Amino acid sequence: MPTTTPAAPACEVLPEPPDLPEPLAEPAVDQLRLETVLGALSDPLRLAIVRKLLLESEGFDHPCGWFGLDRPKSSLTHHFRALRDAGVTRQRQYGLERRSQVRVHDLDARFPGLLDLVANWTPRP
Repeated sequence: MPTTTPAAPACEVLPEPPDLPEPLAEPAVDQLRLETVLGALSDPLRLAIVRKLLLESEGFDHPCGWFGLDRPKSSLTHHFRALRDAGVTRQRQYGLERRSQVRVHDLDARFPGLLDLVANWTPRP
């Protein structure tokens, strides 16, 4: 029987800097539900946000402006909150801005391989 070697993770997880603000309210790892996570990722904009965080992160976390999305602020607030409420992202408040990161370790522990699928997915043109 051939053995398979696990694929390398599709994304790099940057180390946590010191003195971070506490994360905003989010579900605990054991409360993450696959149907809720998949529901949040079913929106094309939210899926694009998560892919960008996984594949293009330049720092530990990113403000909304980094994504370069041409949408009203209220719309972006809704999408980022949906990702946080589903447990896909973690947000921290830095003064007046919120910065986001994917909960890679938590999602990998709960749903192994899911983030690799998201990162390796190719959107239709």
